[in-house]
Amino acid sequence: MSKDKETPEEKRERLRQEELKNPSSSVHGGGLPDLVGGLGWKGTGILILLLIIGMIIVLLFVK
Repeated sequence: MSKDKETPEEKRERLRQEELKNPSSSVHGGGLPDLVGGLGWKGTGILILLLIIGMIIVLLFVK
């Protein structure tokens, strides 16, 4: 079936399938959930620890 004669439901399904193939083109973009999901629990813990240490350092220099 050509793209000109497809029903709206078929068009939505085709677009959904294309989006699943290319998730980086999402409207939401790549954010913290994507970063944390890729790191795993150890990487997430290290990231949180680095953020806390960074905040402490910034607070010490600001005062």
